[in-house]
Amino acid sequence: MLPAISALLMVFSAGCTKDTSVLNSLSQPSTQSSVTNLRKIPKQPLAVVNLGIAGNFAILSKSGITDVYQSSVTGDIGTSPITGASIGLTCAEVVGTIYTVAAPGPLPCRVINASRLTTAVSNMQTAYTDAAGRSNPDFMNLGAGNIGGKTLTPGLYKWTSSVIIPTNITISGSATDVWIFQVAGTLTTSSAVKITLAGGALAKNIFWQTAGSVTLGTTSHFEGIILGKTGISLTTGATINGRLLAQTAVTLQQNAVTQPQ
Repeated sequence: MLPAISALLMVFSAGCTKDTSVLNSLSQPSTQSSVTNLRKIPKQPLAVVNLGIAGNFAILSKSGITDVYQSSVTGDIGTSPITGASIGLTCAEVVGTIYTVAAPGPLPCRVINASRLTTAVSNMQTAYTDAAGRSNPDFMNLGAGNIGGKTLTPGLYKWTSSVIIPTNITISGSATDVWIFQVAGTLTTSSAVKITLAGGALAKNIFWQTAGSVTLGTTSHFEGIILGKTGISLTTGATINGRLLAQTAVTLQQNAVTQPQ
């Protein structure tokens, strides 16, 4: 009898071990399923800021464009409501059309088109409001406002302070990616600092919405569309592949401004 009982006990023990293994194996998929269900739903791709007619201008200003000769602008420029008398650029410095609201302006090339300029300025202000109103930023106060040396991936960035770029940065993404930078204060790049695009990123999809003044340092290079609530100043030799859309004045000093393709 004892050998038989021993055999039964061995079978019972083996069965218990097998059941525990099954329970353990069943519990694991349940945990994985719970984690999967808690994964964050991906955000919708960031939409570009619609510039309207303002998107046809390399430089658009409400209160004037000053210039230290010789600058080079590729693209249309214009001022409104202030007259073309506030445009310091000469015809030889602009590859494009110089629009004015009335007769004063650079001769012989200026074109009077007040209605086009009124619409463009209205579109510029709407675009600024759109960019400033985008919510749920992907990056909040990155670098505490100092973004020197960083590589910026696509998304919505927000700073509640000023932003400085003291060293080179890279904006990296595809040709369909979008960047919107919301800056509550000023935006300043240091002298000789370069912004470089990588991975197919396009300047026309990069928007710098800035409440304070914008200053691009001597011989620096900038990429993207600047939507400035106040003035935009380019110091000597600074260049930009983008647009200068200012709700006050634009200041040039021997600069190159090229509208993005």
